[in-house]
Amino acid sequence: MLAKPPSPCVGHATPMQSQKPSTRTVAQRKVYGKRRNNAAKAVFDQKSPTREASSSVDAAVEAIQSKLADVTINEEPTPTPEAEPEQTEAVEEPESEPEASTPEPESLDESPAPTAETQPTDLPDEEPSQEEPAKPKYYEQMVEVRVPVMAPRKVHMKKQTRSETSSREGRHAQKKIPTGRRSSGFVHDAKANNYVRPILDEALSPIASQSIQRFETWASRSANMFHVVKLAEGSYGEVYKLHLHEEGARPMVSKSKLAKLKAYGDGVFKVVPLRAQSGPGSKKFTSIEEIVSEAKMLKYLDPIPGFARFREIHVVQGRFPESFQKAWDYYKKTKDDCLNPNPASKKAYPDSQLWAIVEMDDAGRELEKFTWSSIFQIYDIFWGVAMALTRAEEYAMFEHRDLHLGNVCIRSTRPDGSMEPPSELVIARQASASGFGISSIETTIIDYSLSRADLYLPGDPEGWSEVASSDLDKKKIFDAIGQDEDDALLRDTYRYMRATLYTGEPSQTQKTPDIPGIWAEYAPRTNLVWLLFLLKNLLKNRKPEPTKQPAQPQRQALAPCSPNRKTTNQFGSAKTKASGDADVVMKERQNKGLSSKIAQLKQTLEDRLLNVLELLDMEHGDEDMCCAADLVAYAMHLQWLTVEDFEVVDEE
Repeated sequence: MLAKPPSPCVGHATPMQSQKPSTRTVAQRKVYGKRRNNAAKAVFDQKSPTREASSSVDAAVEAIQSKLADVTINEEPTPTPEAEPEQTEAVEEPESEPEASTPEPESLDESPAPTAETQPTDLPDEEPSQEEPAKPKYYEQMVEVRVPVMAPRKVHMKKQTRSETSSREGRHAQKKIPTGRRSSGFVHDAKANNYVRPILDEALSPIASQSIQRFETWASRSANMFHVVKLAEGSYGEVYKLHLHEEGARPMVSKSKLAKLKAYGDGVFKVVPLRAQSGPGSKKFTSIEEIVSEAKMLKYLDPIPGFARFREIHVVQGRFPESFQKAWDYYKKTKDDCLNPNPASKKAYPDSQLWAIVEMDDAGRELEKFTWSSIFQIYDIFWGVAMALTRAEEYAMFEHRDLHLGNVCIRSTRPDGSMEPPSELVIARQASASGFGISSIETTIIDYSLSRADLYLPGDPEGWSEVASSDLDKKKIFDAIGQDEDDALLRDTYRYMRATLYTGEPSQTQKTPDIPGIWAEYAPRTNLVWLLFLLKNLLKNRKPEPTKQPAQPQRQALAPCSPNRKTTNQFGSAKTKASGDADVVMKERQNKGLSSKIAQLKQTLEDRLLNVLELLDMEHGDEDMCCAADLVAYAMHLQWLTVEDFEVVDEE
């Protein structure tokens, strides 16, 4: 669906108070905040560090084989002329040259050797390592081969005996047997490939975009380097992560390659079962359109700080490989939230099941699995999500529409990765004019399966865009009743969101008839509905802060008695003791003053968040609050946040 961006809303403040252009194209898009330039490339790409770089000669041969694979020659059997009696001379047949054999990969973690069907292609953003300098790409040069047309020669053959003729026919028969190619791991099913072609077109690497791959082959490419761990699951599918094997359990690699492998090991894999085109499974699982919409948003929102980093998308077929099945079984034994059917069950998934695998950077721990207690943690989590939504609203007219605690990930920016509440010493050393950033917690918004965004088309002078969205009325999420207080708040939030889109009033949750196409419209106030849900959970479910234990005085070791202890200057001793007591008193006063200032700062941050609850209240809130950008602009106006908080994010 194409939609032309509406004119900017008059009276809606933005955090930067910038003037918006009348037409919005990709060239005019601006991302507020700084982010890493490059994300780690896909682990299972042919150019992953688990595969040694081939020589330039091999690359040239592979490129030529790739071009030859596209040429189809329909050979027809040529009738063998009968031998003439008068032929006495014979012309010996030249022996055919042996075919070049393809070397086997050195280890199981490497990709299968490239054939005419699978050719590795250097990605433009790949930089050569220091140990292996870049080599010239000979395969970029086209080689033209001209075969001269010669006049036909008369072939004289001697009369052959029956045994000689039969042996020659045997050799001919052997030569006509085609040489078997090594399996590339691709699924050669034209119907299935055409069905998932929209997903394959969103892939970045030439391997992932070429065809469906066999699940087992795809996963085996890094089996010697990584083991798989299941992290979480949902109605969409499941999430897995790769962990690098211990040093003794993996092949020896160089230090530079090991550093790349560690970076790649921080990737997560969202495994989503796809809806079948027909027959069993055609009325359940995720549709092709939904996964394509999510992939487009992942790629388009990748530059925005606070959003997930996209690596690659794959389509695989078959049952879970052993590494993934073991991870699923272990999760089932150790967790109490494993509700999805067993991938090994043939009743749940057929042998021909198609899966979309979305590969992303690791964003940290899900918020619903984290225990928070400090107001500094709550303040950073809430405003981190609010500022990320603000950037996405400005960049892509974005609505998340499913921002529960499982779709917010957090991680620490401290060198040791600790996520404990900040100590008084850390708070005192933090130079924050607003109070934001003291906990060192960084937030990332994930999972855009229900989201809506404008994807601006590059080079379009009129600023036309493609709307990526999902029809939530078909999801059957608005009639559910919560099982407990927290779940009831979540279910009510879905209804508040629908009422916001349909009527503009979140509190009017009476079910109205469905309107086709309404979920493609832009209603950014839904982001405020979810921010209110987030803040209520953060304030309600926080744990008590750990009490500070008073420092116990250390006992001094016994010192040897001085023989002159009776002649010690009593006045000097008294003076020294008085000086030490004064230092202790001064330190106690300073600590009390510091504790008082920290307590005052905590109360200030608490009061600000309570004010936000009033601003976003469904019935009595501020009617001028229409989007996350309005809330962040309001916070900046009151100095709850600073411009530096909004701009300097995720900087290397």
